[in-house]
Amino acid sequence: LATGDMGIANTTPAACLVAAFTGRPPEEVTGRGTGIDDATFERKVRVVREGLSLHRPDPSDPLGVLAAVGGLEHAALAGVILAGAAERVPVVLDGVNADAAALVAVALAPAARGYVVAGHRSVEPGAGAALSHLGLRPLLDLGMRLGEGTGALLAVPTVRAAAAVLRDMATFEEAGIER
Repeated sequence: LATGDMGIANTTPAACLVAAFTGRPPEEVTGRGTGIDDATFERKVRVVREGLSLHRPDPSDPLGVLAAVGGLEHAALAGVILAGAAERVPVVLDGVNADAAALVAVALAPAARGYVVAGHRSVEPGAGAALSHLGLRPLLDLGMRLGEGTGALLAVPTVRAAAAVLRDMATFEEAGIER
């Protein structure tokens, strides 16, 4: 499965989710989204800070955090991640919204972490914070700020190739090579 998102202003609740689950301050996890100017960026950081202050999300209650400061897109993406994990299907993340949703999914079901692959590192600072918190290293870092699944789709061939190597590569013994 490959994740992605489209929308305007969805990086604001993503920053709230990342701050809530990682404990990092809003100014470290809030990015410029679609390329906002300095004044709008300062307002965005303030909105994230005020949202966290108002709702006081508790990371030990992942659904409460999602309900308080997340969006429907984050709930849907967390559901995709949980469904993939339940079916033992890898889920390739792309973008800060998917990364924030992965924080929710893994907080709900820690075993889901084993099925999540960081396909691409978004330039949004919250993405790096989320991936670091999850212990994930992105396969690609192309400097994109798309989040529409582009990075995930570019990473899927690498995931498939790695799976093929693990599945099909012969051991020394199977190949008849003496040590």
